[in-house]
Amino acid sequence: MTDRPPATKRPKVRRVVLILLAAFTAWHIFATFLWIAPASGLRQLLPGDLLRSYMVPMFGQSWSVFAPEPINGDYRLRVRAVVIQDGQQKTSKWVDATAAELAMSTHHLFPPRAAVLGTELASRYKGAYDDLGNAQHRISALSYFKGDWSERLQGDLRKQGSDPDLDDYLAVERQITAYATQVAYAVWPGELTRVQFEVSRQNVIPFSRRNEPDAKRPQPKIVKTGWRGVVEEPGQSREAFADTFRQGLRESGQ
Repeated sequence: MTDRPPATKRPKVRRVVLILLAAFTAWHIFATFLWIAPASGLRQLLPGDLLRSYMVPMFGQSWSVFAPEPINGDYRLRVRAVVIQDGQQKTSKWVDATAAELAMSTHHLFPPRAAVLGTELASRYKGAYDDLGNAQHRISALSYFKGDWSERLQGDLRKQGSDPDLDDYLAVERQITAYATQVAYAVWPGELTRVQFEVSRQNVIPFSRRNEPDAKRPQPKIVKTGWRGVVEEPGQSREAFADTFRQGLRESGQ
């Protein structure tokens, strides 16, 4: 009778790995189902902002990619800044942040999560801006960057009326200002004093005119905002953002 070979830990490790992979796959399928399905009470199963923070920006998707109303336009986010260099204030040129992100995702099998962040913010900002009234549009076009500029901006916007969509706008404006701040720190040396961002949306050629040789894309619809103060949120890393963004900037040829 031969002795049985000693038991090894490899099968146990393999089973644990398979169980973890199966659990993650089940979670991902469930989260994707909740994200693309019509809003319902099922989403309350996940606490707080867990679903959005997991799905966006890497796995975000919606039914808008399908007919009858597929995505039919491109969003663009441009950023510039005022910095102090050698004791003088200098206004930078515009940088196309979405072009830099597109370069990070083109011909890359595993693009960074940052490769869609600016596009996502531009889309959300344009939607929130369009929901506001003309009086609030005029306020957002003004510059706020001195002192308690954020509180003054919110106060002036609220004076125009208790718009139920204003809170959504204020939230995404702060996020996009924080994003523009990181772009400025990554691109331009010197003391950063203020930033400005420009969001635009350009529709594609209508499907009915796709075969016309002289068909041109419609002119982009541009949202012009004033200058904003510097915004940095807890947990942001200038170094990590700069390492990723500068690579995309170089690849985009800017």
